[in-house]
Amino acid sequence: MGSLAEDTRWMDATAQAELVRSGQVSPTELLEAAIERIENLDPLLNAVVMRWFDHARDTAAAALPDGPFRGVPFLLKDLIATYAGQRLCNGNRALVQAAAPSAADSTVVARFRAAGLVTAGRTNTSEFGSLPTTEPAAWGPTRNPWDPTRSPGGSSGGSAAAVASGMVAIAHASDGGGSIRVPASCCGLVGLKPSQGRISAGPLGDESGLGVELGLSRTVRDTAALLDAVRGPGVGDAVAAPAPVRPYTRELDADPGSLRVGLLDHYPSGEPVHEQCATAVHEAGRLLEALGHRVEPGFPPALADPRYRAPIGVLRTVNIGATIAHLAEVLGREVTAADVEPVNWELARQARTVTAVDHARAQAGRARFRRAVHQWWADGFDLLLTPTIGEPPALLTDAAADDPAGQHARSGRTVSFTQPFNATGQPAITLPLHRTAHGLPIGVQLVAAHGHEAQLIRVASQLEQARPWADDPPVGDVPKSPSRAAFRSVASER
Repeated sequence: MGSLAEDTRWMDATAQAELVRSGQVSPTELLEAAIERIENLDPLLNAVVMRWFDHARDTAAAALPDGPFRGVPFLLKDLIATYAGQRLCNGNRALVQAAAPSAADSTVVARFRAAGLVTAGRTNTSEFGSLPTTEPAAWGPTRNPWDPTRSPGGSSGGSAAAVASGMVAIAHASDGGGSIRVPASCCGLVGLKPSQGRISAGPLGDESGLGVELGLSRTVRDTAALLDAVRGPGVGDAVAAPAPVRPYTRELDADPGSLRVGLLDHYPSGEPVHEQCATAVHEAGRLLEALGHRVEPGFPPALADPRYRAPIGVLRTVNIGATIAHLAEVLGREVTAADVEPVNWELARQARTVTAVDHARAQAGRARFRRAVHQWWADGFDLLLTPTIGEPPALLTDAAADDPAGQHARSGRTVSFTQPFNATGQPAITLPLHRTAHGLPIGVQLVAAHGHEAQLIRVASQLEQARPWADDPPVGDVPKSPSRAAFRSVASER
């Protein structure tokens, strides 16, 4: 046995919580182990951009709620989620200088606290979460633990790097176009985007219905337990997903039955994806067949219909325009180009050209797209299997550079498989089922009908038991805790 920092580094959050529950370690000891890892690992990765260690120590030493993650160290993404008494900068350099401490917790943060999580700081994000990489001018680039020359994805790249490197077992993430699933794929993690209305965005979060929050983890059981802890509507929510019939953790060992799965192995436009991403999908398809599911080529035709791209683009543009208008309110002055990265400054400029009629037409176009995509599930499919992204993790560039057009193009291609399901409000999960010849993680995505997270968790757990990934971290020079190897008893060929 090594130090506690080494012994708990690769434990999932459920196993760490059990150590606290059984009295083997205290919340303070777990926290100090996480702080040691952050201080050792983060100088290379730049994942944790705000450190609240003294506050976290006070929290861990106090009477924590007796929730499912009591005493487990946690990190919040620097986007959307307000935490009373601490700053929120949304990856923006002007807010880094000007942001005052938040007055209150957001709804999801209050639920994280009630679950017993001990928040030790904030993780890096692209500015306003608008890009699927994590290289903001405000904080600098976050590096991928599997290859530090590459991006961890985004916009939840800081959380992904922190979890994948073993700083913490679980961290907050949000997803308005793929920002949970893209970094999960790039960093070899489990990333679930819940249904629209599954988790409240209150009181000040995204009411467009495109964005949702949850987290990133290394195991399906952690994701299921986190969803149980934070699910449910809040005051004034416009949409509430149907309540589950039982806790999501009870789905982990449930038989999903024999499901009809459509397989999409190319971009919806018809272009091929990288060969490793296509291989990952086909391997996952064969594994699903071996588990008794019926896999066949097929996907919702609306995904390939170019008429539906423009409305989603308009809504994204208007959301950034509204975000920068709010930034002016927070700063108490006019926002200038010096305050905002070029890609978001250009989106805000475009937003000013969108009329109220344009916005209404975009909302109507999104509604037509949603109905057309949902019809595919209504016609008899249970799941859609796709690549999460169409290429391996990309090399780091300069995402804050003055190249809005290039950033738009790269961003659009990266979220080809993820963004449509923000528009439709459906749940989707990415699983780390493949590695390239050079060891880079490749995720595959499964999409279910709206409200069917239970189905995703049943199948994801089935796949995890058949082909476990949690004992394959990005570095192999740190001893693994025996309990980590034993927390999921499965027999499987590697």
